Amino acid sequence: MSSMDAILEKALERQPLTREEAYELYDNAPLQLLCGVADTLRRSAVRDASVVTWQIDRNVNITNVCKSGCKFCNFHCKPHEETKAYITTMAEYRTKIDEALALGADQLLLQGGLHPRLGIEFYEKLFSQIKREYPALRLNALGAPEVSHIAAISGITTLEALQRLKAAGLDTLPGAGAEILAEDVRKRISPAKPTAKEWVLVMHEAHKLGIPTTATMMYGHVETPHQRVDHLITIRDLQARKPEGSRGFTAFIPWVFCPTGTRLEAEGVAPRFSATEYLRIIAMSRIVLHNITNIQASWLTVGKEVAEIALHSGANDMGSIMIEENVVSSAGATTRFDREAMEATIRRAGFTPQLRDQLYNYR
Repeated sequence: MSSMDAILEKALERQPLTREEAYELYDNAPLQLLCGVADTLRRSAVRDASVVTWQIDRNVNITNVCKSGCKFCNFHCKPHEETKAYITTMAEYRTKIDEALALGADQLLLQGGLHPRLGIEFYEKLFSQIKREYPALRLNALGAPEVSHIAAISGITTLEALQRLKAAGLDTLPGAGAEILAEDVRKRISPAKPTAKEWVLVMHEAHKLGIPTTATMMYGHVETPHQRVDHLITIRDLQARKPEGSRGFTAFIPWVFCPTGTRLEAEGVAPRFSATEYLRIIAMSRIVLHNITNIQASWLTVGKEVAEIALHSGANDMGSIMIEENVVSSAGATTRFDREAMEATIRRAGFTPQLRDQLYNYR
């Protein structure tokens, strides 16, 4: 048996690969073989191998003010740019929520930026108000960097921030802000954002508090291929540390850097997207993340056709139709879905579409 065959056999047994084994697969495994193994693992991991899940939610930005200055983000504005800056009002939330509920949504994805003046009390008041008026609506809100920032400017620990946010109505924590969990990469693309170590800490604390989360990876900019693998291993090992009974990471979502108009593009960082590389990453995600059930195809950044192939390469979920999305769209992502297009795409790929909630319960 070759070393490659031995690694793949180990993967099929859902054993954790060593870093060197994962590098070997990423560097040298034929794509068709890698995707076949990942598809076999998908079939054994999910509730029903004939089903692909999807979701209806709305991504509302709390504010566009952010001091992070990420070089891949066109959406944010600096705190002093008063003509551009906004904070979403409660009246605007009501309109957006009512529109989303009418389209079948059961969740609000709330994200913003690192606003220097919005501390823990602001978010407690906001979450509590939304929950009072819409008690059945799930709040999938903030991200690890936002939690770190809110804690820092409020003079509390991240654990206390999470406890207070949960008490105010936070249901789940999205995986935003992971990018690549390597400090040298983060210093180059988002120098003022909380560190990779802080992202890991907040996620582990959320898991300890019983707050389910997702994990993401934005690739295709300045990172090396092995840093992508390292990112997967960090996520896998963090999932292994979750307390017994905690959901931990419910899903992993890799998506490709969209460069249009960004500072990274101005610095000469060209997009490095190819369909084959994306499928390799999807397959590696399924293989390395043996302890995370759901792998999502990022149709927003790779398009419908590539997303369909990803469903045969380890992915089992198509994410949300995204009634509203501003950040990635502002950097050039143009794909759009409604309910009919989502279900048609899943069927065209040979699967049965199944609407789900954030915890992957069928609706």
